[in-house]
Amino acid sequence: MKFNLKKLIDIEKVKKNFLKFSSKSILVIGDIILDHYILGEVERISPEAPVPVVEVKNEKFSLGGAGNTSLNIKQMGGDVFLITAIGKDKNGKILKKIIEKEKINSFLLERNLPTIIKTRVIVKNQQVLRIDKEKTEELKKFEEEKIKKVISKEIDKIECIVVSDYGKGFLTENIINFLKTLKKKIIVDPKPEHFKFYKNVFCITPNKNEASLGIGKIDVKGLNDIIKIGVEIINFLKCKNLIITLGKDGMLVFKNKFEIYHIPSIAKDVYDVTGAGDTVCGIFSLYLSVSNDILESAVVANFAAGIVVGKLGTETTNQEEFIEFFEKNYKNFTIEKIKV
Repeated sequence: MKFNLKKLIDIEKVKKNFLKFSSKSILVIGDIILDHYILGEVERISPEAPVPVVEVKNEKFSLGGAGNTSLNIKQMGGDVFLITAIGKDKNGKILKKIIEKEKINSFLLERNLPTIIKTRVIVKNQQVLRIDKEKTEELKKFEEEKIKKVISKEIDKIECIVVSDYGKGFLTENIINFLKTLKKKIIVDPKPEHFKFYKNVFCITPNKNEASLGIGKIDVKGLNDIIKIGVEIINFLKCKNLIITLGKDGMLVFKNKFEIYHIPSIAKDVYDVTGAGDTVCGIFSLYLSVSNDILESAVVANFAAGIVVGKLGTETTNQEEFIEFFEKNYKNFTIEKIKV
């Protein structure tokens, strides 16, 4: 059964809820990544090997992982407290400067490990190469205790908790179990190998590949298969809600295993899907903190993702840009309630 989005939410309701964002503080905890972009042009092939020669025209650094999730919340007008780890190195200092520049409140655990960095080489808006530098190691017990003390100090100001799991060692089972004792809504952008950590959380937001791998499925073909996987995830994790992002096909929203919705993609142009999952998780959590409505919040997150995938690299949106985009597109937008 399909229905028009106007029956659920309209532009005035969105604007009214946006005004409440500044009073909400979201805790974001997880793996941070320094995203490094090398922008260049190719005009010749190397005489040394059959590879293009990239002439560098510009470079930029931005927040990735938990940093990007935090920035999405901040740029949309919410208050955010970021807890993560950086290395005691040059790249750690770059991350710290960006976080300070963006006025993101944070606790940055400095570890004797290199800061995780992903370098992407971009030519004519196309990524031609990615280089990753990382060394992962789980938090030690004394580091976990430091994190717990910081969380305990901040938790009374916090509306909900966002877990940004990139599988880089910062999120341990011990830390997740501690978060569950705090009686706050926990929304997780999960890594498949950590699915078992997230039993009984409020909501998880995997993409379709993460969802299938998280419960050991590999032969996933169509929407019906993904719906079945979603029901299995809810049965396995006992999570209250589930969002599975589908790329160009939008997202599936499980308010529970008996109430499932398909929200189509709203993206007009897709230049880069980097960080779109961060946007979905961050904006969903922020809007949920004021609306307390799963489907409404998922729709808003879907529209936000539709904006950022039209930009190059890990990007965000803001209230003004969102409202203009939403107003142009929501009136003829339909949602499908799936028969189960």
